[in-house]
Amino acid sequence: MAKASKIIVLDDLSAAARWNIPVHPSVVFIKGSILDDKALKQAFSQKIDYVFHLAAHFANQNSVDNPETDLLVNGQGILKVLQYTHLAKVTRLVFASSGCSVYGSQAPLPLKEDFVSLHLDTPYQITKLLGELYCNFFHNYYKLPVAIARYFNVYGPGEIPGAYRNVIPNFIWWAIHKKPLPITGTGEETRDFTFVEDIVDGTLRLGVVPEAIGDAFNLASNKETRIADIASMVNAITGNKSGIEMVARRDWDKITRRRASIDKASKVIGYQPEMNISEGIKKVYEWIIQNRDRIEKDARF
Repeated sequence: MAKASKIIVLDDLSAAARWNIPVHPSVVFIKGSILDDKALKQAFSQKIDYVFHLAAHFANQNSVDNPETDLLVNGQGILKVLQYTHLAKVTRLVFASSGCSVYGSQAPLPLKEDFVSLHLDTPYQITKLLGELYCNFFHNYYKLPVAIARYFNVYGPGEIPGAYRNVIPNFIWWAIHKKPLPITGTGEETRDFTFVEDIVDGTLRLGVVPEAIGDAFNLASNKETRIADIASMVNAITGNKSGIEMVARRDWDKITRRRASIDKASKVIGYQPEMNISEGIKKVYEWIIQNRDRIEKDARF
């Protein structure tokens, strides 16, 4: 009989809740930081085949407010994980980068993997690109089998609303509390919202397809959706009559449109996103309603 696989989760819960991590015999949870050698040694104490580096000091505004922490977690953190991964001789490391970061605000649409900007707007965008550069170094110098996923506006069940979280769960949270939904800018801004199950599918493909090694791939929906339309959908689903309110654009937010090309990911790893935005928002709404009592305790605004 084959030995059962295990999933080791290392998370310091700085942007998560313990109840939101699956409890299963195959899931081993370690509370700790990727900056902590003791925690990393514990995580790598067993034979590790695949590493999916999803840890990050998340959100552009968070990085503007806390640039040193952003550099530590997103810079030194990925460097430490790469060092341990190299020593462990893993089969593959997949790094979660950000397509909303590395292309900057002036890139032509649709965004393609061969365009990367050095003129970025936040520390988060800078350190996400830094993470890619470290991955490239370890691949080129140590021959570490690395693949890079460039995520675009990931949303879906499981994300607890909060001050630095994404617009969809936050809109839903405010809407079920009968508050107007704040739109920064004009509402005409677009993003390439990608459902979490599609992201997981693409990420796992990057972990096993040989041709993905040493390269970066957009994981996106390949569609633009206006922020104003997201607000309308959320208010309709929740029955919120409070509408919207326009607020000032954030100083760092210079991106007015986002749409990624997924041609490369489709051709090389067979990535094909399936979820449409209206159904995806419904699934987020259902998850938030089901977990409302626990979210009330953990949502941090």
